[in-house]
Amino acid sequence: MNGATRARQQPREGRFRRFLERLSSSEEERRSAELREESAGEGCGRISECSDRQLVRVAGTLRTVTLRPRAGVPTLEAELFDGSASLDVVWLGRRAIAGIEPGRRLVVRGRIALCGGRPVLFNPQYELKPLGQE
Repeated sequence: MNGATRARQQPREGRFRRFLERLSSSEEERRSAELREESAGEGCGRISECSDRQLVRVAGTLRTVTLRPRAGVPTLEAELFDGSASLDVVWLGRRAIAGIEPGRRLVVRGRIALCGGRPVLFNPQYELKPLGQE
């Protein structure tokens, strides 16, 4: 094989390798990578890099939204996933918030607390992202 033939095959092999990697990666891995890129593009930090009592601004997609009373007080809880980790977002005294639903993109800001080893934001400032940008 001469040098010209080898030079032509290397780029083709690289493209083929990337194609195979895309096929072999799961849908969840691809979506996680997209979420990490979107969060970074909005100037937000990664949930996986947040520590206890740190003031944070993170973005992600709501996976679940549940109504769960705490000490007799209605509490709306949501799980926010940014591609690197999950964060529990808790609104005390709320039964529902318009627009807070699974699948919705959200940017939240507040102080992280660790509850049972999981990061939690209580009553954060939040920004709903338009549905067309998901």
